[in-house]
Amino acid sequence: MNTAAAPTVDLINGTRMPRFGLGTWPLDDAGAETAVRRALDSGYRLLDTAENYGNEVGVGRGIAASAVAREDVFVTTKFNRAWHSIEGARSAFEASAERLGVDYIDLLLIHWPNPEQDRYVDAFQGLVELLREGRVRAIGTSNFKPAHLKRVLAETGVVPDVNQIQLHPQAIRTDLRSYHAEHGIVTESWSPIGRGGDLLEEPVITELAQRYGKTPAQIVLRWHIELGLVAVPKSADEQRIRQNIDVFDFALDSDELARICALDRGEEPEPDSEVFGH
Repeated sequence: MNTAAAPTVDLINGTRMPRFGLGTWPLDDAGAETAVRRALDSGYRLLDTAENYGNEVGVGRGIAASAVAREDVFVTTKFNRAWHSIEGARSAFEASAERLGVDYIDLLLIHWPNPEQDRYVDAFQGLVELLREGRVRAIGTSNFKPAHLKRVLAETGVVPDVNQIQLHPQAIRTDLRSYHAEHGIVTESWSPIGRGGDLLEEPVITELAQRYGKTPAQIVLRWHIELGLVAVPKSADEQRIRQNIDVFDFALDSDELARICALDRGEEPEPDSEVFGH
């Protein structure tokens, strides 16, 4: 296995983020603790959890049980709609930090915009205050569309470091990624290898897997890296955890990337953040 460290990306508000990490939904605390420990032992340095996952305690235990220093682990979590206010964001931070057993959070995200509630701008302003106080190292959003991001920028004057969205070769989100690039927002992919569909069975994916001696999942994850994205695949299986990060010893050429991008179905993936959120 290639043990080279994942590359990093400089975030607009001043810190650096690994471009490859471990997703933890829908693991429970026990599963998350084991997966996090295995991932850190395998070279992962980015971890992704959320209040709504119900496993922040387990993620924190996994960090504490590993031999990796806290300052070398980039911890991301997300908070729910109940905390969409300036003070609510602070309360969400304090609750997540306590569950994780940490003094600071590397990246804190608004999990869904919940536009019908119309308080996500206030929630982001609360994140800005936490950033200025040094309680978090970076701030951002999850599942936000350009219209939501435009309001955040216009009303707070602060650019989110990251917008975490569902993104994979069958949903490449070209317009949203272009908006991110224009404003310096890093795109982070959740469900980067699809959501249980037929992506890993697509002929172009299996052909490239055979060509490079990789698994179909590794081909898709390398596609994310080549496009400059941050990917957080979830697995609790020790072998898959090791396989997933083993994508830094080969490269896909422009033709291969284009063939994978051609798998795009041209549709917004479900769930739709205009009507879904927690």
